Amino acid sequence: MDISLNSHEARVFGVLIEKGYTTPDQYPLSLNAATNGCNQKSNRDPQVDFSEAEVRIALQGLRMKGLIGGSMQTGSRVEKYRHNAREILKVGERAIAVLAELLLRGPQTAGEIRTRAKRMRDIPTLEDLAQLLAELEAAGFVREVPGGRATKYKQSLCGTLHPDGEPEPVAPPERPAERLAGARPSPMDAPTASSAPAAPPEELAERVETLEAQVAELQTTVARLVAELGA
Repeated sequence: MDISLNSHEARVFGVLIEKGYTTPDQYPLSLNAATNGCNQKSNRDPQVDFSEAEVRIALQGLRMKGLIGGSMQTGSRVEKYRHNAREILKVGERAIAVLAELLLRGPQTAGEIRTRAKRMRDIPTLEDLAQLLAELEAAGFVREVPGGRATKYKQSLCGTLHPDGEPEPVAPPERPAERLAGARPSPMDAPTASSAPAAPPEELAERVETLEAQVAELQTTVARLVAELGA
């Protein structure tokens, strides 16, 4: 299924899914509640500051794609919105929770996804998560992020929301000889008398004069001690 969302629609869609799981008593969401959910600081990457007008436009776009529906509850003049992810995406509850987590927080490792999605739906093991990711990947909703040291996964509904970054640089493996050479200085690197720069004659003369004065002082001290002991 080919679904393409802009960054505002992706955030709003993720919020509607999340709140349906985490705050069912306050679901479906009003425009104000959806806006607050988009702008909250926890469990969000990137953090945003959407206006209600921007969220309203995103809701209209999602409604046109069939991903959400609106309703007016009895005795209320405020329209409220709920997602249609199960009906449109044709995947299970836990897979929808994984997708929402990736929409809201960007690329993550399997361990991060399992831990963070737990607030919506429990995923008992990493093997269970692997099956969910495979299901979402087969449907075209999730894919692996290229490069990097640890395998990460990202949502595929909005390409501009979390663009792929440059792969992490990986240093080539160090050979044992290079490791030893780096840990132990080579004899060729040790300074030698011939390679040391020669001091100017004036500096040498000053050093000699200082040493001679120190020797003379020591000789005087020794002579005094000998005289005292002899007495």
